[in-house]
Amino acid sequence: MSSADQDDRIFKALSAATRRAILDALKDRPCTTGELCARFEPLDRCTVMQHLKVLVAADLVIVRREGRERWNHLNVLPIKRLHDRWIGPYAHHAVAMIDRLRGDLEADLSDD
Repeated sequence: MSSADQDDRIFKALSAATRRAILDALKDRPCTTGELCARFEPLDRCTVMQHLKVLVAADLVIVRREGRERWNHLNVLPIKRLHDRWIGPYAHHAVAMIDRLRGDLEADLSDD
């Protein structure tokens, strides 16, 4: 699978509020599928499983089976890769612009 295809899967996975909430739930510790279903109780188990399937396809969740339990682990590496490619450079540029603006304002204030 190409990098662009994988990025598309990650963006698709992150586009849904429920999937972002599932990732938030996994941030501190892995959870069983049953725990996630209980946490997102208004949704039925099938719906939670469909959201998990999208997250697994995007490699944002790694599933480990232990006996009858299905443990879901957050995988932050795809998010970091997106950050490094898309957010980091733009954030660096934005901070540089703010720094220039501050410098210009300070220069204008010192001229008065």
